[in-house]
Amino acid sequence: MKILGIDPGYAILGYGVVEKTGNQFKACSYGAVTTDAGMPMTDRLAYLYDSLREIIEEEKPDAASIEQLFFNTNAKTAILVGQARGVAILACVKGGIEVEEYTPLQIKQALVGYGRADKKQVQIMVKTILHLKEIPRPDDTADALAAAICHGHSADTRKRFKELNIK
Repeated sequence: MKILGIDPGYAILGYGVVEKTGNQFKACSYGAVTTDAGMPMTDRLAYLYDSLREIIEEEKPDAASIEQLFFNTNAKTAILVGQARGVAILACVKGGIEVEEYTPLQIKQALVGYGRADKKQVQIMVKTILHLKEIPRPDDTADALAAAICHGHSADTRKRFKELNIK
């Protein structure tokens, strides 16, 4: 199974594509889509959409995993990130990919075994699980890979629940 992980943002959108075979994960591609602060927001969103569609076309993932929005005290930032998140979901849906959403706590739990793990612990696990030489940079890229790995860990369980009609 090939999984596209997305860490949504409008200035930096992290992405990572991993392949899961059995219990093993392999990084296929990862990076960040960045937009210039001087660009109008509509242009930034269009650029994020187009960039994700290109990644989807090139990598042909089977599923997508996106981090749910963590609301902070800055409502304006949360709204802008929410718009970028919506564009990312739309790009996946238009690319024919099923999208699953995970909270930061679920992602940390899946990778580290502890939902309150710090960012460094998650990054080290991403590096370890994917057999990478270095922690992926920027942080948004490591977060996107973590989201993809999280989905890889839970996809089998979700599939079994669907087959048994359990919600």
